[in-house]
Amino acid sequence: MQFHRSYLLYFIPFLLFQACTSYKNADVIIRHGMIYDGSGGDPYSGDIAISGDSILAMGDLKAYKGKAETDAAGKAVAPGFINMLSQADVSLLQDGRSQSDIRQGVTLEVMGEGESMGPLNARMKDEMVRGQKDIKYDVSWNTLGEYLDHLEKKGVSCNVASFIGAAQVRDFVIGEDNRQPTAAELDSMKWLVDQAMQEGAMGVSTSLIYPPGFFAKTGELIALCKEASRYHGMYISHMRSEGNKLLEAVDELLTIAKEAGIPAEIFHLKAAGKDNWYKLDSVISKIETARKLGLKITADMYTYTAAATGLTSAFPPSLQNGGFGKLWERLHDPLIRKQMIRAMNTSSNEWENLYYAAGSPDKVLLLSFKQDSLKKYDGKTLAEVAKIRGRTPEETAIDLIVQDSTRVGVGYFLMNEENVKKQLALPWVSFGSDAASYTNEGVFLKSSAHPRAYGNFVRVIGKYTRDEKVISLQQAVYKLAKLPADNLKLKRRGELKPGNFADIVIFDPATVTDHATYDKPHQYATGISDVFVNGVQVLKDGNHTGATPGRFIHGPGWKNQ
Repeated sequence: MQFHRSYLLYFIPFLLFQACTSYKNADVIIRHGMIYDGSGGDPYSGDIAISGDSILAMGDLKAYKGKAETDAAGKAVAPGFINMLSQADVSLLQDGRSQSDIRQGVTLEVMGEGESMGPLNARMKDEMVRGQKDIKYDVSWNTLGEYLDHLEKKGVSCNVASFIGAAQVRDFVIGEDNRQPTAAELDSMKWLVDQAMQEGAMGVSTSLIYPPGFFAKTGELIALCKEASRYHGMYISHMRSEGNKLLEAVDELLTIAKEAGIPAEIFHLKAAGKDNWYKLDSVISKIETARKLGLKITADMYTYTAAATGLTSAFPPSLQNGGFGKLWERLHDPLIRKQMIRAMNTSSNEWENLYYAAGSPDKVLLLSFKQDSLKKYDGKTLAEVAKIRGRTPEETAIDLIVQDSTRVGVGYFLMNEENVKKQLALPWVSFGSDAASYTNEGVFLKSSAHPRAYGNFVRVIGKYTRDEKVISLQQAVYKLAKLPADNLKLKRRGELKPGNFADIVIFDPATVTDHATYDKPHQYATGISDVFVNGVQVLKDGNHTGATPGRFIHGPGWKNQ
């Protein structure tokens, strides 16, 4: 076949035009957003292309075409936020969509506060099943790594990670008795930490105000942390005191970090109780001095003035020797009940009395019960329930624990708002909700909750950045994403740049708002429009897509990396 010369004159410009306008393909392109890349630097306008689970390109991407495109004009685009203290280990078994956190931009839940979901022996498995409240589940795993694999296979919208709990390995080897391990028992505990680190744990965690973690001495914790340090892990701690002996507790954490050669982080940094609020400046000074001397010390926090834990934290750990079952039996003894009531109303340097620190029973909020007959008290203060029942607040607390056969979930109003702002501005502080991740329907509505489950991260952006201007938005994004990612030694996460995993949040800085209150906690935050996890969109235009692309994020000692 022959072509006339005039046809060539026609086709050559057409072919040149096609060559100049050929597109590079991507799975998703986010266009016209204001990019806060997580580094803490100034934001810039641009596009982001996603291919598979990773960021392909960033900048002016007119030459790129996506199978799907999202218009982020007028919005901020940031790396996914990291929840450094998540209690979502059970809630994700019920509903892997992780809605209360996904709708705040959280793409990674880091679990394990002193206790963890493994290792488990037969006794511990049985206790876990018997201790279940509203959510029922089969315990089909034995180790921490098996639990996290189980979550990934079951399907979760968020990424998941965990520390190995020092109390968990102590319980596995010793039980809940107040005694020190033998040399052989300590070796067994160290071996369990070693196994967990190889399975992908982030490091060792403690929660030292609660039995059985309270029973561990500093030397025991150093020995366990040395095992984690061998794998470049981290030590993270709910310290032995956040109140009367706060400064001594910080000293213990610094000693463990130095002796074990390990980075250390303080869970939910606070000065608890009005009499201790003034100590925060000394805490900050201690930490910053240690950092200048080369210790890697950081902290995380939640953005509220109320803590949440068990009502049993109003009782001395010595009376909880042997576990909750022994405590429950002791509470039937009239003499011990009198001792408990005296202890509840006594300030002590020997243990952390959160009931006394709260100051009064109207600052103790009841949040969760196991027994349906007691759920009518959810959201009421201990003072209100005591009045209803015609008993003293102390007698009411003991009665509720006995009747519910659980530690009873409560909130204690302990902190000072000015201290919250001071902590939030510290460059080495990231954020953790210290709460589960809920869906505001079904079984989750059977109990109340702390509003931090629905608002902790959005408050950083809305209340404290936009409204109160405590920090800039680029600083907020850094502290929500890159800072915790760096502390955890995560690869390819915490920052928006080509080659990193596409954990991405799109939000409107002008409207992002938390709505959860202590009276009505089950309310989603608004203003986060879109969330991608490993390149898959899990939130689109404010609606959950149902996608579950979350992965088990392994720590630095993972044996298969």
